[in-house]
Amino acid sequence: MSARRIVVLVDGDNVSASHADRVMAEASRLGRVDIARVYAAALRPSDWFATPGFRIMHAGAGKNAADLLLSIDAMELALADGLESFVIATSDGDFTHIAQRLRERGAHVLGLGEEKAPETFRLACTAFSELPALKCAAIAPPVPKASKCSELDKNIHSLIAVHSKNGRGMRIVELNNAMRKLHGTQVNGFPEGSWRGYFMKRPDRYDIDPRGPDAMVRFRPQRAKADAKGRTEMRP
Repeated sequence: MSARRIVVLVDGDNVSASHADRVMAEASRLGRVDIARVYAAALRPSDWFATPGFRIMHAGAGKNAADLLLSIDAMELALADGLESFVIATSDGDFTHIAQRLRERGAHVLGLGEEKAPETFRLACTAFSELPALKCAAIAPPVPKASKCSELDKNIHSLIAVHSKNGRGMRIVELNNAMRKLHGTQVNGFPEGSWRGYFMKRPDRYDIDPRGPDAMVRFRPQRAKADAKGRTEMRP
């Protein structure tokens, strides 16, 4: 009797490639992994592009592009013969519906996500396994030693590093949207009540512009580098 064929679908915009081994290990317990895909935007830096064992599905940079393509592929694969077990790796509650639809078709759905994964997605899956929290690793530019690097700060720094040009930082409005979409982070649940309040309480780590729709936030090492570059360019 042949082993059960397993489909692994990873939300590459939401789950770090550091979890790749754990994702494959969990999937292999169910049977033989025949399909393993990661959905991400090709123009955004990602460690998934250098991770063996996964097929990268270039979803484009549009809003929810990876989510939509993953969902379409999941239903298409569910209609194929012999594919009855799915592993969906994400912490995004938007995948609650696809997990429910797959189960309605009789598929076994294993959800994999971090602690932040909402209860709606967890309960929509046949089973859910929590991915371990990532250690706070150094990123470029390095985080100042004056404050401890939390998982939240690591996510913020990663976004700023991707979107910042010439040390200008990232628009706070855009950061708010990205943190909610990629990590499920709602700033109104913080004691500070806003991103501006959060950044102002951490002056050793962040530098922000005055209030305004285009106000930017950057981390201190990047700002210092940009200022040094600006002074050099101004010299005759």
